[in-house]
Amino acid sequence: MAYDTWGPQDLTAPAQQRLPEVPVQRGMVLEDAQSGWVGAVTRVEKSGGMHIVALEDRRGKTKSFQLGFGFLLEGQPIRLLPPAPKAPATAASPTRTASGSVRVSGQRAQVAKASRIWVEGKHDAELVEKVWGDDLRVEGIVVEPLHGVDDLKAAIAAFNPGPGRKLGILVDHLVAGSKESRIAAEAMTLPGAARNVLIVGHPYVDVWQAIRPKVLGIAQWPDVPRGTDWKTGILRAFGWPHETAEDIGIGWQRLLGAVRTYADLEASLLGRVEEVIDFLTAP
Repeated sequence: MAYDTWGPQDLTAPAQQRLPEVPVQRGMVLEDAQSGWVGAVTRVEKSGGMHIVALEDRRGKTKSFQLGFGFLLEGQPIRLLPPAPKAPATAASPTRTASGSVRVSGQRAQVAKASRIWVEGKHDAELVEKVWGDDLRVEGIVVEPLHGVDDLKAAIAAFNPGPGRKLGILVDHLVAGSKESRIAAEAMTLPGAARNVLIVGHPYVDVWQAIRPKVLGIAQWPDVPRGTDWKTGILRAFGWPHETAEDIGIGWQRLLGAVRTYADLEASLLGRVEEVIDFLTAP
């Protein structure tokens, strides 16, 4: 990692500490040391020869700052750099999507097919989009959040699945004996569901847990006491703001920002998403 000098106020004195240089990334949570403004990176743009970063706080308000010194990342001072340049593709080493598949160059996104992938909520949809989005656009498959599966049978009936109009559904905490497993089994009794609907799931309480702990620099996900909202408990354990819906959203963006490729996710999620994509794209 490159470093720059962070010296005392007397610029003639020798430097005593060096600051890490960190390329800015969307979703990164930063603090402007001078104003105390804390927010997640929502965009980076070049204006007047300078790189400007926009930070959105937990109330949805945005302020812009010039990249450089004066930022804190997880409480530590850093020098914020422009986004790292993307490595050029070479004939010997074809670029790959975040899901690990070979990137299809020069092909425009397909018109959306009637078939859909349903996931439980917005965070699930954003995670699937980040890792498999390139692949899904090539296939013309859209991901839609359900915001819960309590009315799954009715939602499937309203969708009216059939040949050429299939559903692949990813459910949180789909384990034997769970409420979710009973809901899924009941939904599959609908006429036509057996061949045109695939319901799969992962064992986690929330899709957040599908991010491998080591990607976040922890040994394992914290335990949340029974009776405590799981996301609230996780953010509290991390020492992050956790009291409002905005806090939850910023916390999720911070977690999502740590995900780069499929290798950052647990195999129990990877296999299920790939299974759904195969089901929807099979001839």
